[in-house]
Amino acid sequence: MNIDDKIYVAGHRGMVGSAIVRKLKQQGFNNLLLKTSSELDLRNQTDVNDFFKNEKPVYVFLAAAKVGGILANNIYRADFLYENLMIQNNVIHAAYENAVSKLMFLGSSCIYPKMAPQPLKEEYLLTGLLEQTNEPYAIAKIAGIKLCDAYRSQYNCNFISVMPTNLYGPNDNYDLNNSHVLPAFIRKFHEAKLSGENSVTIWGSGKPRREFLHAEDLADACFFLMQNYNDAGFVNIGTGDDIEIKELALLIKKIAGYKGDIIHDLTKPDGTPRKLMDVTKLKAMGWQAKISLEEGIERVYNDFEKISEK
Repeated sequence: MNIDDKIYVAGHRGMVGSAIVRKLKQQGFNNLLLKTSSELDLRNQTDVNDFFKNEKPVYVFLAAAKVGGILANNIYRADFLYENLMIQNNVIHAAYENAVSKLMFLGSSCIYPKMAPQPLKEEYLLTGLLEQTNEPYAIAKIAGIKLCDAYRSQYNCNFISVMPTNLYGPNDNYDLNNSHVLPAFIRKFHEAKLSGENSVTIWGSGKPRREFLHAEDLADACFFLMQNYNDAGFVNIGTGDDIEIKELALLIKKIAGYKGDIIHDLTKPDGTPRKLMDVTKLKAMGWQAKISLEEGIERVYNDFEKISEK
């Protein structure tokens, strides 16, 4: 990428997109195309086509998506499948029609089969049944990967895909009805501390294991891959380490300074038993995560404290 190239970051207000924007600006890239969802509805094919025709971006980071946790994914199944398919189909096709030099599509680790061997290697895609609770979102993301590969195969487009593990960081979603586990824990323990509650209830047994990557590390990996990866398929982005949900809760409890008990609601689902990314492919290219989980959570907790005080 040249410093003056026009770069479109779709979803720039979200946790992933905003991290990518910060990374690009740190590296001196200032010719950025940034549109809010009210300014450009990516579900509208005509609007997306007009935008690409008028602006002619050279590079595209496709980080826009409808996202949520287990609860939201399970309730709004049609919305998650339809809206994500529309967003990615419109952007990827418009990128082809307007000769975008390179596009990066960002997916999710939920694309892997529920009972896939651990750690998750890229070749395990489509080798088994998906986790039922987030199947619609996963199917949309799998379609995005295959669409990028199809445009590469048929039209020689340099469209690449990356699959981040569970993410956290600035601009995360802390709504308890549709957030992911780590930000939900941060809010729960913080509010329990402030209100003096005796206990915090978390979903399930706490035994499932999850891997967490700070958004700043993800942005760094995306910037690296945009310059160094030009192949079909996709690349896992993660830390290569995971933690039990119960241990995560204890870590956030400590960072938040909460003194009460943790109660497990066993009537709620655990989700996938384990989701650890195999990052051999990425490490072989010369990149690995730098921010430890404890350091990263301390950063976001401090940010959350400031936000919640306003």
